[in-house]
Amino acid sequence: MSNHTTPTSFQDLILAFEFVASSYPGANHAILCRRTGKIYWHSEDSDLDEIDEELPDDIDDDEKYIALPDKRDLGLGKPLALEFAREFLPRDLDDVRDIFGRRGAYPKFKALLVRRRALDRWHAFENAATNQALRDWCKANSIEVSDERPRKDLADPKSATATD
Repeated sequence: MSNHTTPTSFQDLILAFEFVASSYPGANHAILCRRTGKIYWHSEDSDLDEIDEELPDDIDDDEKYIALPDKRDLGLGKPLALEFAREFLPRDLDDVRDIFGRRGAYPKFKALLVRRRALDRWHAFENAATNQALRDWCKANSIEVSDERPRKDLADPKSATATD
């Protein structure tokens, strides 16, 4: 593979990552061309035909293309929620563990966050962790990114106001 690659917009990577995470596991895919920085979007959901792009014939060439990870691949599901609870809602940690031991965890977790007035803090925490995990993934996979400035909604979670 040529060493010449076009940097990929970090903002585009975030959008593609969110697209992958927006449906059930395996339904949405975003595939990055390492050489051009172009991201190909594909969905198994027939309702999203308008975003499906024609995939290149050589899309299975692992030297040239890489699929973007989903939240589970980067440890941004249950482990992140537990980390948040340990740091910001320690009195609720056992409840959060219980919530994530059952089906339908996220709606119950979000309801707890609303009751504790910690939803904004959670969103800031989750966004910061997503930003860092995706940057780490890029570095581990030798993907050069542009737009190094963080998104405004990926603020420091400790700056968000909430009470527990």
